[in-house]
Amino acid sequence: MTNHIHLVANVSEGSLGDVLGHFKTFTSKRLVEMIANNPQESRREWMLKRFELAGRYNPLNTNNQFWQNGNHPVLLYSPEVIQQKIDYIHDNPVRAGFVGSAHEFWYSSANPESPLKIIY
Repeated sequence: MTNHIHLVANVSEGSLGDVLGHFKTFTSKRLVEMIANNPQESRREWMLKRFELAGRYNPLNTNNQFWQNGNHPVLLYSPEVIQQKIDYIHDNPVRAGFVGSAHEFWYSSANPESPLKIIY
């Protein structure tokens, strides 16, 4: 999706909160760096200023803020609920009108050609 991410995750060591924090830290630094170093990105200056401004007003950040604070975890307590959430995630780009079928969206584990996979 263009403005958010869904994932189904399980953590064998540590906490899911720690894993999400590390994920957000790593990806935000890398994505801001990629935007800054991409001269073809027409919105580069605007985005970098927005990230910097948001980071300046958030005491949890030292520089830029890419991700919103917090997350919205849902307990996946059965195989049926897990499958329901995976189906919801796969249908998200269809509901947004990006594709006609879930398997057509490149950044989806529903697409057999996508680098994203569901691992059980």
